[in-house]
Amino acid sequence: MLIKTHLAITLCFVLLFIPFVKMPLLFLVVALLATYLPDIDSKHSKIGHHFFLRPFQWFARHRGFVHSFTFLILVTLGLVLFFPFLALAFFLGYCSHLIADSFTIEGIKPFYPHKKVCRGRIRTGSLSETNIFVVFILLDLFLFVAKASSIF
Repeated sequence: MLIKTHLAITLCFVLLFIPFVKMPLLFLVVALLATYLPDIDSKHSKIGHHFFLRPFQWFARHRGFVHSFTFLILVTLGLVLFFPFLALAFFLGYCSHLIADSFTIEGIKPFYPHKKVCRGRIRTGSLSETNIFVVFILLDLFLFVAKASSIF
């Protein structure tokens, strides 16, 4: 999926969790940044096109280990041990990216190195992805207005 769709989906989940976190702005920033990270292994992504990440891409195949719940769980456990206040936000952003990509034609290997691929029928950049993006933007607006009205 395109990064704009990933961000819209993650924002929806962040808005659901915001009332329950102590540092909402940090939670939002970490979750949205974590949404970018699974595509670090692709030189065609917003994050992966940076020159300094190319050496990483020599060792990691796109939608391989980095696009797996195996990797997500390992990194999240590390965050729980050393930066527990970041762990939930990271998990939420990264996990939403993986789940969304599991609905694409290319899919993901959720429990790498297990070879089973979880895939769907959505083609990246297609009309169906655009429809998903629009639905999540509308949900985001609804949740934002609902949260804002409860504050005032």
